[in-house]
Amino acid sequence: MLSAFARAFQTPDLRKKLLFTLGIMVLFRLGAHIPMPGINFEAVHACVKGQNEGLFGLVNLFSGNALLQLTIFALGIMPYITASIILQLLTVVIPRLEALKKEGQSGQAKITQYTRYLTIALAVLQGTGILATASSGALFSGCPQGGNIVPDTSIFRIATMVIIMTAGTTVIMWLGELITDRGIGNGMSILIFTSIAAGFPGSMWAIKGSGKLLDGWGEFAAVILVGIIVVCLVIFVEQAQRRIPVQYAKRMIGRRAFGGTSTYIPLKVNQAGVIPVIFASSLLYIPALVVQLTNSQAGWAIWIKNHFIKGDHPVYMATYFVLIVFFAFFYVAISFNPEEVADNMKKYGGFIPGIRAGRPTAEYLNYVLTRITWPGSLYLGLIALIPMVALVAFGQQTNFPFGGTSVLIVVGVGLETVKQIESQLQQRNYEGFLR
Repeated sequence: MLSAFARAFQTPDLRKKLLFTLGIMVLFRLGAHIPMPGINFEAVHACVKGQNEGLFGLVNLFSGNALLQLTIFALGIMPYITASIILQLLTVVIPRLEALKKEGQSGQAKITQYTRYLTIALAVLQGTGILATASSGALFSGCPQGGNIVPDTSIFRIATMVIIMTAGTTVIMWLGELITDRGIGNGMSILIFTSIAAGFPGSMWAIKGSGKLLDGWGEFAAVILVGIIVVCLVIFVEQAQRRIPVQYAKRMIGRRAFGGTSTYIPLKVNQAGVIPVIFASSLLYIPALVVQLTNSQAGWAIWIKNHFIKGDHPVYMATYFVLIVFFAFFYVAISFNPEEVADNMKKYGGFIPGIRAGRPTAEYLNYVLTRITWPGSLYLGLIALIPMVALVAFGQQTNFPFGGTSVLIVVGVGLETVKQIESQLQQRNYEGFLR
């Protein structure tokens, strides 16, 4: 990997792309520290020091810790991620979107435009909700100064802050598209990678500071060891795939023969990626959010506070694990259609050796996909439970860097970016048959 980056910096056009990408990443991190007008930052800093992210941990993770500090980039890239997931799910339900998806590049451009509009709408909605939560003091529950975060709660001031937060999300979306067009890798993924990686040094130092073994260095070394093991496991599983062989029959068109080639369908073990973890985390936040906003003292509210507010309870862990497994199968079912793949293979004369074309091929693909989704979903559930185990072992949940959504995204984006760099290097260094 390091040799690929070294060779990329020796290539002039790739060096420009890498420097451009790094410049956008620096600009993104600077925006995450620009204070928002109308916020009492002394109260914010006083509350952030002793705050457990809990309820807003996922959004705060994707915003690079900008959410709880209420900067202009407080919403981060989360509205765009939510909009992309919603459009992807609606593609299966709405025939118009499904037709656009099949139109190729022009249809994908329209879906991207719809995603931008939905991102702005979600940013307005989420920004309003976060500011309402902050003004009521519920954003930092238990902090004495939590009610003084938004001193001026007039409609004009709140509307101005919502517009600023929405504009920040729009700028982030634009920066991500700039990286995709003129840089290296997928822009949105790179920005998410930047947000998560920016919190690693502080998290590691927090573990060292709160440790007791060898002045904290014992816990620090243990976390590093666990991190190396987890990263190796994630790389191994993310690269694992089942290759279904496919052969194409020869066809005579005039005097020329076409086809007769063999290829394969790559089915990844983790076909769903990090989406099931995001779905499960978002769904588990809803009961705690309802309790926190209503401030109810009923029996059901007390039960939710005891079981679903902190992640160290066995009921929370079991529910989280089951939801991840369920959403893994759900997302794979809507993102990969065996019937459509079998029809396309039959249309172009392709077949799986030993399997008849048509319905038997679709049943075989569905059988294989179900078999490999089981280990993939269990792997996602185990990785996501690592921060919760760390909460019990080290007393650290939000500061544990190597686990859950963070390590899946960081390793996945890193692998994909290195692959793109190596493919572009191969294109530029390919000599061909004639020199």
